[in-house]
Amino acid sequence: MSQYVAESGTPVSIESYEQLVGYFEQSCKPRADWRIGTEYEKVAVWAANGHAVPFTDGIEVILKGLADQFGWEPIVEAGRVIALHGSGASITLEPGGQLELSGEVCDSVHGTAAEFTEHVRQIVTVSDPLGIKFLGLGMQPLSRLAEIEWVPKRRYGIMGPYMLQVGTLGQRMMKQTATVQVNIDYDSERDAMTKLRVGMGIAPLLTAIFANSPISDGDLNGYLSFRGHIWTDTDAARCGLLPFVFNPSCGFTDYTEYALDVPMYFIVRGDRWTDMTAFTFRRFWNEGYRGERATLADWVAHLTTLFPEFRLKGYIEARSIDSQAPERMLAAPAMIKGLFYDADCLQAAWDLVKRSSWEERLDLYHAVHRQALRARMGRIEVRELAWELLRIAESGLERQHQVNAAGDNEACYLERVREDVGRGRCPADTIIERWKGTWNREPLRLVTGTAYAKDSARSGQ
Repeated sequence: MSQYVAESGTPVSIESYEQLVGYFEQSCKPRADWRIGTEYEKVAVWAANGHAVPFTDGIEVILKGLADQFGWEPIVEAGRVIALHGSGASITLEPGGQLELSGEVCDSVHGTAAEFTEHVRQIVTVSDPLGIKFLGLGMQPLSRLAEIEWVPKRRYGIMGPYMLQVGTLGQRMMKQTATVQVNIDYDSERDAMTKLRVGMGIAPLLTAIFANSPISDGDLNGYLSFRGHIWTDTDAARCGLLPFVFNPSCGFTDYTEYALDVPMYFIVRGDRWTDMTAFTFRRFWNEGYRGERATLADWVAHLTTLFPEFRLKGYIEARSIDSQAPERMLAAPAMIKGLFYDADCLQAAWDLVKRSSWEERLDLYHAVHRQALRARMGRIEVRELAWELLRIAESGLERQHQVNAAGDNEACYLERVREDVGRGRCPADTIIERWKGTWNREPLRLVTGTAYAKDSARSGQ
């Protein structure tokens, strides 16, 4: 989840509908200015027993260590260090202490790779002496929900109780899951809607390719992407696939209408956070609340609290991918860049899924959480579609031809994924195989087998 940044300067009141739609219009960027950003979430455990590291005397100590040793600027809330700010990047926390690098906006995945490699070096340097390991998994594997301390952010004090009213798995999403999210630009309303439509269409394929959360609460959970399944019972008003994006005439106003009718979480005025969960944004805009009127900053903040599989803000955010082992993490931005930053590849990706009905899309969305690449879309196994999608992404990266010092284009980050998809396997298949086999269902072997090391990110390049 994005770190909330308080509004600076004079608040801009929302006086017209055009201001809401205008936020998206003003975010359009010419093709020459397109960049890519990646957000990496990671669960942390004690090396000695595999249990989740609490915020107090654990994650907060890591944040302070990163600030002291590597020059990050602490962000303090109610006397606690809850995030870090750097030059072009930030380190934030999910509600259960999952550590997230919100990376710099980069020209290529090669720039992302350098950033991620340095991030891994820094967190391992600080965490290893503390007896803390970060794991390349999409779920906290051992600790149960009640055993995980809430990070003391005021927004989580509002969101946590609300989750119990709108679904059964929302607090699991908040405290146990981890993902890798990829942010891309758009140059027009048509381009943004095309990318949203394609993203929603291929979201189940991305989930299947990167499924990596088969263990939770200490054992196998029956899913290959349990993280993905959790989102299906978090909050139906703000999560999942959006049917309206598959309408060819869909535009910014359609997304605006959707966002207006989703319940809010909060508004922030100075140091005061007000619970707004009883209000949709439309109601708040029309009626106000306790003398407060809706501002553009409120609208932008509200957009960050919507959680569809692909999300529209000042950019488009891909949200369907489980957090990965460090050597596979860069495959996520590479895949998205290859598909979405080449017009022919974007169309080819759509051609794979365009004939599905809404009901078929929903069925596949749910099926891949359990079966990943073995799920079927009609008579076609997802493995076949995933292989085609991977080849399309590779061709896009080859045509974009951004190379590193060794002369490799960005398709080099997809090599491990290509090997796995070619064998019909996702990361979860390997985890399950080892859990039942050489790890003998022993938690500490799981920790050792999935823990980050200083050179683990570089091994994926």
